[in-house]
Amino acid sequence: MTSHPSRPVAEPRPVADLFSADGRLKVVPRKAARREALLAHLAETLFEADRTYREPEVNEALRAVHEDFPALRRSLVTGGFLSRTKDGADYRRQQRPGSPGGAIPAVA
Repeated sequence: MTSHPSRPVAEPRPVADLFSADGRLKVVPRKAARREALLAHLAETLFEADRTYREPEVNEALRAVHEDFPALRRSLVTGGFLSRTKDGADYRRQQRPGSPGGAIPAVA
């Protein structure tokens, strides 16, 4: 029996090709799985776990990668990557299902 190195089926495609050389997003993917991989990448690279962010901080971090930062912020919240207080003032990065630490539901 020979073993063949194979890529796990659940492995999403890397998102590096979505960014230009200066680190800005070229496009937000339309396909749900690809968009979800991008949102996970943004949450993990732009926001520290166990830290609360004020809305202007979230906007500034997202504006650095794309001009439509309100849409990205909304997608991160509705996708469960960031939680938001009811008044919309504070945000926190969330663990997702299947990630270490388990899932914490987002507060929309």
